[in-house]
Amino acid sequence: MEKTQKANKTELMRDFFGEDDEVFLDRITQFNQLMMKYNSAIREVKTKLEILNDELSFKGEENPIESIQSRIKRPISIAQKLRKMGKPITVESVFENLNDVAGIRVICPFIEDIYQVAEMLIAQDDIKVLAIKDYIQSPKPNGYRSYHIILEVPVFFSRYKQPMRVEVQIRTVAMDFWASLEHQLKYKNDSVDTAQIAQELKECADVIAQTDVKMQQLRHRIHNNLSNNS
Repeated sequence: MEKTQKANKTELMRDFFGEDDEVFLDRITQFNQLMMKYNSAIREVKTKLEILNDELSFKGEENPIESIQSRIKRPISIAQKLRKMGKPITVESVFENLNDVAGIRVICPFIEDIYQVAEMLIAQDDIKVLAIKDYIQSPKPNGYRSYHIILEVPVFFSRYKQPMRVEVQIRTVAMDFWASLEHQLKYKNDSVDTAQIAQELKECADVIAQTDVKMQQLRHRIHNNLSNNS
């Protein structure tokens, strides 16, 4: 099984970059240049988020952002996704068909912070929103909750400007905790009891969602008490 998976990955990489030395070097150069552009797009969006967070902090408001993480998809993951979509496994195809090569994960303390951050980000006039998926209001069947935005941001290079797509996932600390552990358990589980584990993970997700709601209610109570006593 493991040997078969390794062979499939090797075949994918050959499709992606070619076997001929000259072709390989050319495609590697093209790929690295494209990844540089995605990294630049990540920096653009991260800077916007950090400025928004700093502004609210300066105004004396509570910071809606706990942390910001980013990642670029690995070449093998990119090739696998293109194959699954039935698209050509080429560098050009990456730019044309994939929206999540560049990813940013924003971790917020409370649910309402998620919507505040999303609203402030997409209100900026150089941001173009391509798609929004609200997995908080409509969780995935496995219990996954998060707020996803596919956006396009202009990146300025020395001689030209290019719009680049970035996927922004915004979730609470609790949602991120569950998603990280679910990912680990899902891909490391060789048990025959898969259905039972999936059910228990779903139950955990529901408990965590209830905790998020309760924590937000407590936040409101504390704020109301402070306002009444001031």
